Amino acid sequence: MILIFAIVIGLVTGYLKAKLEGIPYRPDELRFLWLVLMAALPQFLIYSLPITRERISDQWIPFIIIGTQFMLLLFVWLNRKSPFFWLLGLGLLLNFTVISLNAGWMPISPDTLESQNVLTSQWEIGSRLGYSKDLVIAKESTNLWILSDILTLPKWIPYRVAFSVGDVLLALGVIGFLIHNKQAAQETSKIYFQEKLES
Repeated sequence: MILIFAIVIGLVTGYLKAKLEGIPYRPDELRFLWLVLMAALPQFLIYSLPITRERISDQWIPFIIIGTQFMLLLFVWLNRKSPFFWLLGLGLLLNFTVISLNAGWMPISPDTLESQNVLTSQWEIGSRLGYSKDLVIAKESTNLWILSDILTLPKWIPYRVAFSVGDVLLALGVIGFLIHNKQAAQETSKIYFQEKLES
């Protein structure tokens, strides 16, 4: 969900910024977008689509999560020269690391769930949290706990969600990429070289 918010914020801000500058909004072109689609489809099936998420065994989920994360990392590497992709990639890498070190699941602690007012009847230590990628693990049993889903939104925001440091970096990378305007960069370069020629 945090990624959806990042995309919306980045697109809106980038578009408004381009309008204020009086130039077309044109983010950098990305290559191998089919890798993102290949990663998104299995995640949609295991998290969102009721008919499939109820039938896919939890034993397969870690393989699907790690596989899709690897595809996204490959996509970032292939587009590493795009603006802010280093930040996006770092976020993905941190998530991939903590998930890989915790049997293919993103750990979430009972303390985090209690801070989100999630009823104890809705979770059990050692079990998957609903249909999410999270596995409820005690803090002391979590590998690289600091990279797990330990962050939450301020209490004055009614939406309840837990996320990781990697999620934050990933979201910032997406926002930065979408705000950066290829057209603006080209205009700046043009002005710079014109001034050089005239001087």
